Amino acid sequence: MTLLLLLAGLVLVILTGLPVFAALGLFGGTLMVVDEGSLAGLGEIVFGKLNIYLLVAIPLFTLMAHFMIRGRIVDDLYGTAHTLLRHLPGGLGVATVAACTIFAAISGSSVATALTIGAVAIPQMIRYGYSRPAAYGVVGGGGTLGILIPPSGPMVLFAVVADASIGQLFMAGVVPGLLLATCFALHCMAAQRFAGAKAVRREPRASLMEMLTALRRSFWALTLPVFVLGGMYLGVFTATEAAGAGALAALLIAMLVYRTLGPLDIWRSAMDAARTSAMLFMILAAAAVFSHVLTKMRIPQEIVTLVTSHDLGQIEFLIAVMGLIFVLGMFLETISIILITTPIVLPVLAALGIDPIWYGVLLMVNLELALITPPVGMNLFTIKAITKGPIEPIIRGVLPYAAILLAGLALLLMFPGIALWLPSTMMGR
Repeated sequence: MTLLLLLAGLVLVILTGLPVFAALGLFGGTLMVVDEGSLAGLGEIVFGKLNIYLLVAIPLFTLMAHFMIRGRIVDDLYGTAHTLLRHLPGGLGVATVAACTIFAAISGSSVATALTIGAVAIPQMIRYGYSRPAAYGVVGGGGTLGILIPPSGPMVLFAVVADASIGQLFMAGVVPGLLLATCFALHCMAAQRFAGAKAVRREPRASLMEMLTALRRSFWALTLPVFVLGGMYLGVFTATEAAGAGALAALLIAMLVYRTLGPLDIWRSAMDAARTSAMLFMILAAAAVFSHVLTKMRIPQEIVTLVTSHDLGQIEFLIAVMGLIFVLGMFLETISIILITTPIVLPVLAALGIDPIWYGVLLMVNLELALITPPVGMNLFTIKAITKGPIEPIIRGVLPYAAILLAGLALLLMFPGIALWLPSTMMGR
């Protein structure tokens, strides 16, 4: 009951419109004063949470994404996907999903994926005869892959808070991410195949020369995710080293291959990455205070006692937690949910013998749902910003993708090996 009251109070504070870091910090600081009588240990708590080497990966992966975005490489990625897949039923939708998948492996952000791919894909799909809900839906659904397919900023945050391996968590997101992307693509194909007279006319298959030309044009951009993830999988570098190598590779590709990144673009990319990272670190610092108070109040220990006294198994507990996170996802954004809930559930995961890597992937899929669930679905508002249209057709468009994500969540609950197989084969793990 105490936990529910605390969560309700925190949600109310956040809904006042305060920035997330301010809401978390003020709420946690108030509880700290009430429980301990002072803020004497505040500096030590914040420094201890931020003085972690793994956090260096966040600004470096963010910098890598900004180099690729400002280098305008996404146009080639989308063009290549369209050339290779345009002959399929719903080919443009399938190409959009493919472009979202590839860009997700570059950007590490669902909002950036939806914004960047959506700006290119939505006008194109509407021009080719797709309905507005269909065009909005495929970008909204495909954009969610940004936090599941590595590298992923939310995954790094969860790994830091949970003291889990970033490399293993990244690898655990690959198979579920590709599986969901395949399901999204199959939905696009099925929707057009059974659309009857409303179906969009299929385009002719690209010639071999067109395919080779498209692949050659985007070759270096396509190799970047392989370079970063392959290096981690083979044990060549750690997640933090992979972030640095990826940022350097993205800079060289944009400057020397595409020649679309000038000195001013490099400066602006660095400033954008610094702003994004500073925002995340401020939220992380505020969440550290809230987490400290919860621990002092023995909330996690009480939950462990409650779960063990009711003899809940792994699946029952995970279903309950996923239900809670689904509800929180209607009101809070992904970073807040990770930082609020993870310190609470970690002791229970340990008590029930639940692999934190498995839980981390389940959490990411649930957070994907949060991105397209009203009233506070970030991808919904991102698409609205692109199209400047009403929200209702956007919500209608993403509903099938929300259903696919729910099915994927259930599948991962029943078969954890889908997420855990690839990390188990990593070298140097």
